[in-house]
Order: sequence, then C-alpha cells, then structure tokens
Amino acid sequence: MTEQISTFFTIDMIFLWLNIGVIPFWFILMFFPNSKVCGVFVSSIFPMFTISVIYLYLVYYFFISGYDFTQNFSLYLGLDSLIELFSETAFLIIFWTHFLAINLFCGSWIVSDSRKFAISKILISIPLIITYFTGPIGVFIYWLIRIFYAKRISLYD
Repeated sequence: MTEQISTFFTIDMIFLWLNIGVIPFWFILMFFPNSKVCGVFVSSIFPMFTISVIYLYLVYYFFISGYDFTQNFSLYLGLDSLIELFSETAFLIIFWTHFLAINLFCGSWIVSDSRKFAISKILISIPLIITYFTGPIGVFIYWLIRIFYAKRISLYD
C-alpha cells in the first residue's frame, strides 16, 4: 500500500497540492475572517494537522529513500552550506512545507487576534496578503495596526 501511495504522491505532486491546498484557507482568512467556517476550518487544528501529516509523510518518504537528515544541520555553517542544502529536493520540499505551515499559522493568529480588538477585515487584509508572501513583514504590519486599535504598545500579551 505504501508503494501505491508513493507512486501517486510524487514530490512534484505534493508540491502542487501544498501550494493549491493553502489557497482556500487564505481566501477564508481574508474574505470570511469572522465566519463560523473560518473558526472551524482555518483557526482550528485542521490545517496544521493536515500539513503535519504531509510533513511526516515526506520525512518518512525521504527516510526510506536513504536521505541523510544529518546534513540538514549544515545550514548553520554558512550561506554556502545553505545554498547547497537548497539544491536538495528533500530539504527544499520539507522547508517549503514548513514555510507554508508557519505563514498559515501567522495568518490565523492575525485573524483571531484582530477579533479581540474589532479591527476591520478590510484593514487586516493588507497584513494577511503580505504575511502570505513574506510572513514576518506581514505580522509586523499587523502589529503596527494593532497598536492603534489596542491604544497601547505591548511587546507581549
């Protein structure tokens, strides 16, 4: 059964489905942030569970394929080592899955936090779009918007 799954779910197919699969979550976050659908599907454990299953499958797939995961620690040795790691398909797809999960988590947090301060969904769509492409900058822009709605500067909650 594992062979049948691995022949259908190639790395290219997983990459395609990951990229297409997160788009509905982002549309729900942007256009229906206060809906029950957003609460059930996006702000719940559902997307992280799904991405985690894919992540675990990728780790398993590369483990049985003989990928040496210890070489991943060379990313701390310098930029040249990181560039070399990104030439590895295994590292790249696992990194991309990680990137999509973290950005989706940040987008979900922005929406749930904006509810506390009744920030307009039109206003939070700007940091959500930016978070989709460049996570930390979008979260920082949301934080700047949040300061004005919270009427205080807080470095932590």
